[in-house]
Amino acid sequence: MQNFIKYIVLLFLVVGCKSITVNSTTTFVGSTNKNINYEGRLAHNKKASEIYWSGTSIKINFEGTSVKAILDDENGNNYFNIIIDGTKFETLKLNKGKHTYILVSNLPIGKHSIELTKRNEWTYGKTLFYGFEIEGKLLDKDPEKELFFEFYGDSITAGHGNEDYSGNDKPDGNVTNNYNTYAAKTARAFNAEYSCIARGGIGIMVSWFNMIMPEMYYRLNPNNENSKWDFTQKTPDVVVVNLFQNDSWIVNRPKHEEFKRRFGTEKPSEEKIINAYANFLKSIRSKYPKTPIVCVLGNMDITKAGSKWPSYVESAVKSLNDNEIYTCFSAYKNSKGHPKVEEHQLIANKLIATIKNNIIN
Repeated sequence: MQNFIKYIVLLFLVVGCKSITVNSTTTFVGSTNKNINYEGRLAHNKKASEIYWSGTSIKINFEGTSVKAILDDENGNNYFNIIIDGTKFETLKLNKGKHTYILVSNLPIGKHSIELTKRNEWTYGKTLFYGFEIEGKLLDKDPEKELFFEFYGDSITAGHGNEDYSGNDKPDGNVTNNYNTYAAKTARAFNAEYSCIARGGIGIMVSWFNMIMPEMYYRLNPNNENSKWDFTQKTPDVVVVNLFQNDSWIVNRPKHEEFKRRFGTEKPSEEKIINAYANFLKSIRSKYPKTPIVCVLGNMDITKAGSKWPSYVESAVKSLNDNEIYTCFSAYKNSKGHPKVEEHQLIANKLIATIKNNIIN
């Protein structure tokens, strides 16, 4: 009799274990799944989504205990934030090639969310996103956000070294985090969808390399001049332009290769500087005829006392006679290197106030 009871108990345990195994399901969520929330400029095909730009976001809601992501990184130099349930943050460093990454495991049973956001610039290479693997089931995505903000900028907007407190001011993704820039902070303050078109060192007239913003702003794939973004996909409620910091330096360096390429031997006149800014605003306006535009400067030395560059922007805006273009200048931070997270918050505070006072009540 005792042997029979032991057999029954053993059988119950075995059957119970098998039940647990059967009920634990892995759900593959491909990149084209309709319940993925994407933000930013991405290219989508049947197998994978192509990620280039800083701040690009991929988010799902699910019920389960763990999530993996299948990613293929071009160079192995990209970094992403892993945001779990909107509150817990981890940093993911990608390896070169296609790999499956454990994003989170051993979560308590229940409903959760997970989001990936690109920390660093597109110059570190393209990332292909194939999908998620969930131990559990996929839930409906978040409702579409009512607002959409688009930013055009340089290293400040990209977030160059904003988490580097070593004094080295590095651009690498372990210390550059677009999520903590003034741009992303401003978008989140309005619960707005976010798109960031930025590159460190870029200008409107001249850059530290052979590409200027008028040659980049329209691209889907920033490495390909023939890869054009479809501006009719979605119209932003606010466009922010934060440029001229690099122009302000290079126009005073006549021996620099890019000065020679863009200007020859003669420094551009104030009239040419003003017209260049106005022409870029016209380009944005041609894509978005009714969208309010905010022209930001700061908080590096372009807004230092005595700088003429704020007046150039003001003159350019005035020349367009457009009542939906505003200016927002942040005070010179008077510290070394690029702005850190706290300094980004100061820019965000002023920009948020400008938008609330003039555009979105």
